[in-house]
Amino acid sequence: MEPGDCIIDGGNEWYENTERRALAVKEKGLLYMGMGVSGGEEGARYGPSLMPGGTPEAYEYIKDIVVKIAAQVNDGPCVTYIGEGGAGNFVKMVHNGIEYGDMQLISEAYDVLKSVGGLTNKELARTFSEWNKGELESFLIEITADIFRVKDDKGEGELVDKILDKTGMKGTGKWTVQQAAELSVAAPTIACSLDSRFLSGLKEEREAAAEVFRKAGVGDILITKEVDKEQLINDVRKALYASKICSYAQGMNIIRAKSIEKGWNLNLGEISRIWKGGCIIRAVFLDRIKAAYDRNPKLASLLIDPEFAKEMVERQESWRRVVSLAISVGISTPGMSSSLAYFDSYRRSRLPANLLQAQRDYFGAHTYERIDASGSFHTEWSKIAKLQAKF
Repeated sequence: MEPGDCIIDGGNEWYENTERRALAVKEKGLLYMGMGVSGGEEGARYGPSLMPGGTPEAYEYIKDIVVKIAAQVNDGPCVTYIGEGGAGNFVKMVHNGIEYGDMQLISEAYDVLKSVGGLTNKELARTFSEWNKGELESFLIEITADIFRVKDDKGEGELVDKILDKTGMKGTGKWTVQQAAELSVAAPTIACSLDSRFLSGLKEEREAAAEVFRKAGVGDILITKEVDKEQLINDVRKALYASKICSYAQGMNIIRAKSIEKGWNLNLGEISRIWKGGCIIRAVFLDRIKAAYDRNPKLASLLIDPEFAKEMVERQESWRRVVSLAISVGISTPGMSSSLAYFDSYRRSRLPANLLQAQRDYFGAHTYERIDASGSFHTEWSKIAKLQAKF
């Protein structure tokens, strides 16, 4: 290669590898870009969402090409210059983490509707098709409706029922959760989707466990409940939507925290815009996420955007009914449950963390802060407790 040439890595690469390589080739006079690409085989044919990161100079070299090959939506091509260094790879990584959360939530909606509501695959296909005409309109909802319709070409019934319940993964979801922990950003919806994939991989263990608990008197479903199908479908739709907002909010918070740490100055509204077409998590409500960040570029969380906050409140009753119903019959809904817990924790001005901090001070002298005074404090808890017990 010659000085001035540009290398583009379009794979799902760890962002620090991209930054290391960019520095290495810079010594040879070469430019380097790490470009996240989402869209699968359909995106390859009809236009993906592209997330290029690197130097602005490198992006200018490829801009005329990528704006033409990217998916096109009503407000432009689904590509933008993301930022310096490994920003493009990092944003794509979090995109995939959000995707993990989104897919987990959809699978839980399916489980509740099928296992509790008794919906057939035909009814599920019709339900998801209807959902795809409203607030849940998205690529993943669309393909889920299609999946329920496909017949098994090797036997009776639909193919989805013959697929082994064991989910694969490539690693970007794990990276997202690791980064959330490194940045001290709560991302329970994304984290539990990763845990669920780990558990799905324990197929033989789960089958053995099911037999053990069956002999102990606990079956697959604890109890059978009579439900109003239409009411259940409506409740699950609202619970899914509210939970999805939490998944996207967590992903955006991870990106925002990393942007601050690295000084990337990422534009969350523009990132939302380029996810509107071509990519796996494309959804109609990304327009509204973009609008939220356009209204307030420093928005701490999507949950407190006035429009999204109103929608969360309007849907919480249904959300709580679905989670409570699932718990009562013994169906795990970790995504919806953790999303609801995230919402409830975030909206409360005071949490029981005061007790936790007191415990830390008791056994490790970690100190604590007070609500009525500034500074750090330490208490000899054991001595005082024994002394006060005498009185």
